[in-house]
Amino acid sequence: MALLLQTRYALSVCSPRYPYHFPNPYYRNPFLIIPTKSLSSFHASPIAFSAHPTPSRGSPPSPTASAFHCEPPPQTPPIKAVAGLAASALLFLCIGVRLCLASSPPSPLPAGPPVVQEDQTVQDDHDGRKQDDKDTVVDKELEEAFNTWKSKSFALTVPLKVVALRGSIPPSWIKDFINCQGRRMKFNVKYYASLESIFSDLTIPFTKGKIGPASALAADIVGIGDSWLKYAIKQAIIEPIRDVEDQEWFKSLNDKWKVYLRRNSEGEIDPKGDTWAAPYRWGCMVIAYKTNKFQEHKLAPVEDWADLWRPDLAGRISMVDSPREVVGAVLKYMGTSYNTIDINAEVNGGRDAVKHNLALLAKQVRLFDSSNYLKAFGVGDVWVAVGWSSDIIPAAKRLSNVAVVVPKSGASLWADLWAIPAASRIETSRIGGRVRGPSPLIHQWIEFCLQSARALPFKQEVIPGASPSNLQSHLANVPIELTNGRPKLKGNLVDGAPPPDILERCEFLEPLSNSTLSDYHWLITSIHEPSHGLIHKMYHNIISLAKFSGWFNSKLT
Repeated sequence: MALLLQTRYALSVCSPRYPYHFPNPYYRNPFLIIPTKSLSSFHASPIAFSAHPTPSRGSPPSPTASAFHCEPPPQTPPIKAVAGLAASALLFLCIGVRLCLASSPPSPLPAGPPVVQEDQTVQDDHDGRKQDDKDTVVDKELEEAFNTWKSKSFALTVPLKVVALRGSIPPSWIKDFINCQGRRMKFNVKYYASLESIFSDLTIPFTKGKIGPASALAADIVGIGDSWLKYAIKQAIIEPIRDVEDQEWFKSLNDKWKVYLRRNSEGEIDPKGDTWAAPYRWGCMVIAYKTNKFQEHKLAPVEDWADLWRPDLAGRISMVDSPREVVGAVLKYMGTSYNTIDINAEVNGGRDAVKHNLALLAKQVRLFDSSNYLKAFGVGDVWVAVGWSSDIIPAAKRLSNVAVVVPKSGASLWADLWAIPAASRIETSRIGGRVRGPSPLIHQWIEFCLQSARALPFKQEVIPGASPSNLQSHLANVPIELTNGRPKLKGNLVDGAPPPDILERCEFLEPLSNSTLSDYHWLITSIHEPSHGLIHKMYHNIISLAKFSGWFNSKLT
């Protein structure tokens, strides 16, 4: 049947829609051919329904199966005619209904299945919302984790750990450097009371074989004195500064600095050696005297080294106990260099003449003590103090009626340097990122310290010393409005450094050869003035100096 073939369900005996099959005798020819004659002349034979199938076209005709007859129909009574017409009308009605049902669209499916589908859809929507909520929670957790990671300092900062001598770095340097670097830098500075303590802390990890995060060796860059440079190189506690030729700060350095800082692996000055350090301030030996005492006793002002041998100053002098500075003062007094290699050959009268003048100086000096010479000067026990400008200038500013001069014949120069600790020699995981090597900000820090703008604190006498750029020539004096009303220090210093004419006669202390160390040892031990403390202090200093150089043997112990 046409209607059954259009349904979604298989048509079978069990089908709820069609419980049984109903054969359609017209499925091959659904159109009814109606004769053109009038219905009045149309005579239909009675239609009989039977459960038996209609005979095939080849089967013999039977009276009950034939619907039309060729012969004229016999006359029937009126009642029979009406009955035939009624049967024909019923037949046409049934055929029309079937034709309409065959051509109409299929009826909608029963209401039962869509209810099941709707329930399933609601369940799917509920599960979808639960999954969306779970995804939202996961997204929030990931976002919070990412924000936490971004907030960690190591993801956005670069460390720079500095070790320096207390009072050697102007406070404005640190503030300005942090401002110019921004939040990406983590700056840390640790101060030591003396250069000796820095050197000692650098050597301890190599003795013990371990290093901690608080050690000076764990710093990215450390401040050392130029007098310690040779021993730091020889003991391999610092490493060379690599690729300095490409750095702007190195190109701007005076040739005098470049020559002085190039050393070989033994710490000796070598034009083919590596650059082991960078300067950030320098100064010189100076002589301070009390102007009120000199005026009261009508004494001539101190101008040069020769004034230390004046009889009117006997017992009125205190001095540092450094052998290089004491013997060097004698050599300058005799018209030679601090860096004299062969005393017998280069000095008039040789070692004996130097010994004689050294003995005279020992009688003039009341105290040889690097720790207490300024205390004696401050309380008035002595009227003259001889020492480093980094010590004397701050003390002179605290006192009144004090003048500070650089000797006319020249003086020794000192320098504070930046060096890189050789932390990579010790394998450890206790010092964090320092094991990977120095901070990438090292060259930026050095270049910052050497900028001309960094010289202002020295000119304002906030920090004693001078900028490395002033070693060759001095800039104009700082305007008075920038000194904040502070009185200018009396003497011949210019911007914390010697005047240009005297600076030409000043010199850095170069490393001593073994033969020269032997001469120094002989000079110190030949003086017998225990009341001045010269033997006790200077002897031990020269022993320490010799031990660092590796020259003295067991006969000195």
